[in-house]
Amino acid sequence: MNTNIYTHSQPTDTDNNALVLKTVAFFGRALDEYMRIFSLTHAHLRGRRVLDVAAGPSSFTAEACALGCDAIALDPSYGMTVDALAGHIQIDYANMFAQIRAKPHLCQLRTFASIDEAEGSRRAASARFLGDYAAHFVHGRYVGGALPKLPFEHGEFDLVLCGHFLFTYAMLFDYEFHVAACRELVRVSRDEVHIHPVSDTAGRVYQHLDALRADLLHDGIESELIAVDQAFFGFFPDLCGYELKSS
Repeated sequence: MNTNIYTHSQPTDTDNNALVLKTVAFFGRALDEYMRIFSLTHAHLRGRRVLDVAAGPSSFTAEACALGCDAIALDPSYGMTVDALAGHIQIDYANMFAQIRAKPHLCQLRTFASIDEAEGSRRAASARFLGDYAAHFVHGRYVGGALPKLPFEHGEFDLVLCGHFLFTYAMLFDYEFHVAACRELVRVSRDEVHIHPVSDTAGRVYQHLDALRADLLHDGIESELIAVDQAFFGFFPDLCGYELKSS
Protein backbone atom coordinates (compact mmCIF):
# COMPACT_ATOMS: atom_id res chain seq x y z
CA MET A 1 0.00 0.00 0.00
CA ASN A 2 1.09 3.57 -0.65
CA THR A 3 1.63 5.05 2.83
CA ASN A 4 2.69 8.55 1.84
CA ILE A 5 0.51 11.36 3.17
CA TYR A 6 -0.85 13.92 0.74
CA THR A 7 -2.94 17.02 1.32
CA HIS A 8 -4.49 19.75 -0.77
CA SER A 9 -3.87 23.31 0.33
CA GLN A 10 -6.78 25.05 2.03
CA PRO A 11 -8.40 27.81 -0.07
CA THR A 12 -7.83 31.24 1.43
CA ASP A 13 -10.65 33.45 2.68
CA THR A 14 -10.26 35.63 -0.42
CA ASP A 15 -10.23 32.74 -2.91
CA ASN A 16 -12.97 33.52 -5.44
CA ASN A 17 -12.74 30.13 -7.10
CA ALA A 18 -13.59 27.89 -4.15
CA LEU A 19 -15.86 27.56 -1.18
CA VAL A 20 -13.78 28.07 1.96
CA LEU A 21 -14.71 25.41 4.52
CA LYS A 22 -12.23 25.27 7.39
CA THR A 23 -14.18 22.52 9.13
CA VAL A 24 -16.68 19.92 7.91
CA ALA A 25 -19.97 21.78 7.48
CA PHE A 26 -23.16 20.42 9.05
CA PHE A 27 -25.07 20.58 5.80
CA GLY A 28 -27.67 18.27 4.28
CA ARG A 29 -29.89 17.40 1.36
CA ALA A 30 -33.23 15.77 0.62
CA LEU A 31 -33.97 12.29 -0.74
CA ASP A 32 -34.66 13.47 -4.30
CA GLU A 33 -31.18 14.98 -4.49
CA TYR A 34 -29.67 11.79 -3.07
CA MET A 35 -31.42 9.78 -5.77
CA ARG A 36 -29.67 11.85 -8.44
CA ILE A 37 -26.20 12.13 -6.92
CA PHE A 38 -26.00 8.41 -6.13
CA SER A 39 -27.88 7.16 -9.25
CA LEU A 40 -30.49 5.42 -7.11
CA THR A 41 -34.00 4.19 -7.77
CA HIS A 42 -36.66 3.26 -5.23
CA ALA A 43 -35.73 -0.38 -5.88
CA HIS A 44 -32.29 0.35 -4.38
CA LEU A 45 -34.00 1.35 -1.14
CA ARG A 46 -37.25 -0.54 -0.56
CA GLY A 47 -36.76 -3.43 1.83
CA ARG A 48 -33.01 -2.90 2.06
CA ARG A 49 -30.75 -1.82 4.90
CA VAL A 50 -28.92 1.39 3.95
CA LEU A 51 -26.32 3.45 5.79
CA ASP A 52 -25.75 7.18 5.15
CA VAL A 53 -22.28 8.14 6.43
CA ALA A 54 -21.42 11.74 7.35
CA ALA A 55 -25.12 12.41 6.85
CA GLY A 56 -25.34 15.78 8.61
CA PRO A 57 -28.87 17.25 8.67
CA SER A 58 -29.99 15.41 5.53
CA SER A 59 -33.58 14.16 5.40
CA PHE A 60 -32.63 11.13 3.30
CA THR A 61 -32.93 8.70 6.20
CA ALA A 62 -36.32 10.01 7.31
CA GLU A 63 -37.71 9.94 3.76
CA ALA A 64 -36.16 6.58 2.86
CA CYS A 65 -37.64 4.96 5.97
CA ALA A 66 -41.05 6.28 4.93
CA LEU A 67 -40.58 4.38 1.63
CA GLY A 68 -39.97 1.08 3.40
CA CYS A 69 -36.18 1.27 3.62
CA ASP A 70 -34.35 0.31 6.81
CA ALA A 71 -32.09 3.38 6.76
CA ILE A 72 -29.55 4.48 9.37
CA ALA A 73 -27.68 7.81 9.42
CA LEU A 74 -24.27 8.31 11.00
CA ASP A 75 -22.57 11.58 11.88
CA PRO A 76 -20.16 12.72 14.62
CA SER A 77 -22.67 15.39 15.70
CA TYR A 78 -25.42 12.91 16.52
CA GLY A 79 -25.95 12.67 20.25
CA MET A 80 -26.28 16.44 20.61
CA THR A 81 -29.64 17.90 21.55
CA VAL A 82 -32.06 19.00 18.85
CA ASP A 83 -31.50 22.63 19.85
CA ALA A 84 -27.73 22.25 19.56
CA LEU A 85 -28.03 20.69 16.11
CA ALA A 86 -30.43 23.44 15.04
CA GLY A 87 -27.81 25.97 16.10
CA HIS A 88 -25.14 24.26 13.98
CA ILE A 89 -27.53 24.24 11.02
CA GLN A 90 -28.21 27.94 11.39
CA ILE A 91 -24.51 28.84 11.48
CA ASP A 92 -23.30 26.50 8.72
CA TYR A 93 -26.18 27.20 6.34
CA ALA A 94 -25.71 30.96 6.74
CA ASN A 95 -21.99 30.61 5.97
CA MET A 96 -22.50 28.25 3.04
CA PHE A 97 -25.17 30.29 1.27
CA ALA A 98 -23.40 33.59 1.94
CA GLN A 99 -20.42 32.17 0.04
CA ILE A 100 -22.59 30.74 -2.73
CA ARG A 101 -24.32 34.09 -3.25
CA ALA A 102 -20.96 35.88 -3.20
CA LYS A 103 -19.56 33.44 -5.79
CA PRO A 104 -22.50 32.61 -8.07
CA HIS A 105 -20.13 31.68 -10.90
CA LEU A 106 -19.38 28.47 -8.98
CA CYS A 107 -22.95 27.27 -9.50
CA GLN A 108 -24.74 25.84 -12.49
CA LEU A 109 -28.47 26.04 -12.00
CA ARG A 110 -29.59 22.83 -13.65
CA THR A 111 -31.19 20.92 -10.81
CA PHE A 112 -32.61 24.05 -9.17
CA ALA A 113 -34.00 27.12 -10.89
CA SER A 114 -32.19 29.50 -8.53
CA ILE A 115 -29.92 29.65 -5.51
CA ASP A 116 -33.00 30.58 -3.47
CA GLU A 117 -34.70 27.36 -4.56
CA ALA A 118 -31.60 25.34 -3.67
CA GLU A 119 -31.45 26.95 -0.25
CA GLY A 120 -35.14 26.29 0.28
CA SER A 121 -34.69 22.61 -0.54
CA ARG A 122 -31.71 22.19 1.80
CA ARG A 123 -33.43 24.09 4.64
CA ALA A 124 -36.59 22.00 4.23
CA ALA A 125 -34.41 18.88 4.39
CA SER A 126 -32.82 20.07 7.63
CA ALA A 127 -36.24 20.77 9.16
CA ARG A 128 -37.42 17.24 8.29
CA PHE A 129 -34.18 15.87 9.74
CA LEU A 130 -34.64 17.70 13.05
CA GLY A 131 -38.18 16.39 13.43
CA ASP A 132 -37.16 12.82 12.64
CA TYR A 133 -34.05 13.02 14.83
CA ALA A 134 -36.17 14.17 17.77
CA ALA A 135 -38.51 11.20 17.27
CA HIS A 136 -36.08 8.44 16.33
CA PHE A 137 -32.62 9.12 17.80
CA VAL A 138 -33.70 7.09 20.82
CA HIS A 139 -34.60 4.19 18.48
CA GLY A 140 -31.12 4.07 16.96
CA ARG A 141 -31.97 5.56 13.58
CA TYR A 142 -29.28 8.24 14.09
CA VAL A 143 -25.90 7.01 15.31
CA GLY A 144 -22.96 9.08 16.50
CA GLY A 145 -19.69 8.08 14.84
CA ALA A 146 -17.14 8.96 12.20
CA LEU A 147 -14.80 7.52 9.63
CA PRO A 148 -12.42 5.77 9.54
CA LYS A 149 -13.91 3.53 12.25
CA LEU A 150 -17.63 2.79 12.09
CA PRO A 151 -19.58 1.21 14.97
CA PHE A 152 -21.14 -1.51 12.81
CA GLU A 153 -20.56 -5.18 12.03
CA HIS A 154 -18.97 -6.52 8.87
CA GLY A 155 -21.48 -6.54 5.99
CA GLU A 156 -24.27 -5.07 8.10
CA PHE A 157 -25.74 -2.97 5.25
CA ASP A 158 -26.92 -3.72 1.72
CA LEU A 159 -25.88 -0.27 0.53
CA VAL A 160 -23.59 2.39 2.02
CA LEU A 161 -23.67 6.04 0.91
CA CYS A 162 -21.19 8.82 1.64
CA GLY A 163 -21.89 12.22 0.11
CA HIS A 164 -19.97 15.50 0.15
CA PHE A 165 -17.35 14.35 2.63
CA LEU A 166 -14.60 12.17 1.18
CA PHE A 167 -12.67 14.04 -1.55
CA THR A 168 -14.72 17.20 -0.89
CA TYR A 169 -12.64 17.90 2.23
CA ALA A 170 -9.32 16.69 0.83
CA MET A 171 -7.70 19.81 2.29
CA LEU A 172 -8.54 18.53 5.81
CA PHE A 173 -7.93 14.78 5.48
CA ASP A 174 -4.81 13.10 4.09
CA TYR A 175 -4.44 10.26 1.62
CA GLU A 176 -4.05 7.63 4.31
CA PHE A 177 -7.37 8.70 5.83
CA HIS A 178 -9.13 8.36 2.46
CA VAL A 179 -7.78 4.84 1.95
CA ALA A 180 -8.79 3.77 5.46
CA ALA A 181 -12.22 5.39 5.08
CA CYS A 182 -12.95 3.62 1.79
CA ARG A 183 -11.89 0.28 3.26
CA GLU A 184 -14.18 0.84 6.23
CA LEU A 185 -17.15 1.75 4.04
CA VAL A 186 -16.64 -1.49 2.12
CA ARG A 187 -16.25 -3.48 5.35
CA VAL A 188 -19.75 -2.62 6.59
CA SER A 189 -21.40 -3.14 3.18
CA ARG A 190 -22.37 -6.54 1.79
CA ASP A 191 -22.98 -5.13 -1.69
CA GLU A 192 -22.15 -1.58 -2.84
CA VAL A 193 -20.68 1.68 -1.60
CA HIS A 194 -21.53 4.93 -3.40
CA ILE A 195 -19.46 8.09 -2.86
CA HIS A 196 -20.19 11.53 -4.30
CA PRO A 197 -18.48 13.70 -5.58
CA VAL A 198 -14.83 13.10 -6.53
CA SER A 199 -13.97 16.83 -6.36
CA ASP A 200 -12.94 19.15 -3.56
CA THR A 201 -14.25 22.65 -2.79
CA ALA A 202 -11.71 24.20 -5.16
CA GLY A 203 -13.12 22.21 -8.09
CA ARG A 204 -10.27 19.76 -8.42
CA VAL A 205 -10.85 16.08 -9.01
CA TYR A 206 -9.07 14.33 -6.15
CA GLN A 207 -5.49 14.37 -7.32
CA HIS A 208 -4.64 10.92 -5.93
CA LEU A 209 -7.75 9.16 -7.16
CA ASP A 210 -5.80 6.82 -9.44
CA ALA A 211 -3.42 5.86 -6.63
CA LEU A 212 -6.36 5.33 -4.28
CA ARG A 213 -8.14 3.06 -6.74
CA ALA A 214 -4.95 1.06 -7.27
CA ASP A 215 -4.39 0.61 -3.53
CA LEU A 216 -7.99 -0.48 -3.04
CA LEU A 217 -7.79 -2.92 -5.96
CA HIS A 218 -4.71 -4.44 -4.32
CA ASP A 219 -6.98 -5.14 -1.35
CA GLY A 220 -9.61 -6.76 -3.59
CA ILE A 221 -11.85 -3.67 -3.73
CA GLU A 222 -13.01 -2.79 -7.24
CA SER A 223 -14.11 0.76 -8.10
CA GLU A 224 -15.92 2.50 -10.91
CA LEU A 225 -16.56 6.13 -11.83
CA ILE A 226 -20.19 6.69 -12.78
CA ALA A 227 -21.83 9.61 -14.59
CA VAL A 228 -24.70 11.02 -12.54
CA ASP A 229 -27.59 13.29 -13.44
CA GLN A 230 -26.84 16.01 -10.91
CA ALA A 231 -25.03 19.32 -10.98
CA PHE A 232 -25.22 22.33 -8.71
CA PHE A 233 -21.69 23.53 -8.25
CA GLY A 234 -20.22 24.18 -11.66
CA PHE A 235 -16.83 22.91 -10.54
CA PHE A 236 -18.16 19.40 -9.78
CA PRO A 237 -17.97 17.41 -13.04
CA ASP A 238 -20.94 15.31 -14.09
CA LEU A 239 -18.72 12.23 -13.86
CA CYS A 240 -18.70 12.34 -10.10
CA GLY A 241 -20.25 9.16 -8.75
CA TYR A 242 -17.80 6.66 -7.27
CA GLU A 243 -18.83 3.07 -6.58
CA LEU A 244 -16.85 0.51 -4.57
CA LYS A 245 -17.34 -3.26 -4.39
CA SER A 246 -15.40 -5.98 -2.65
CA SER A 247 -14.42 -8.62 -5.20
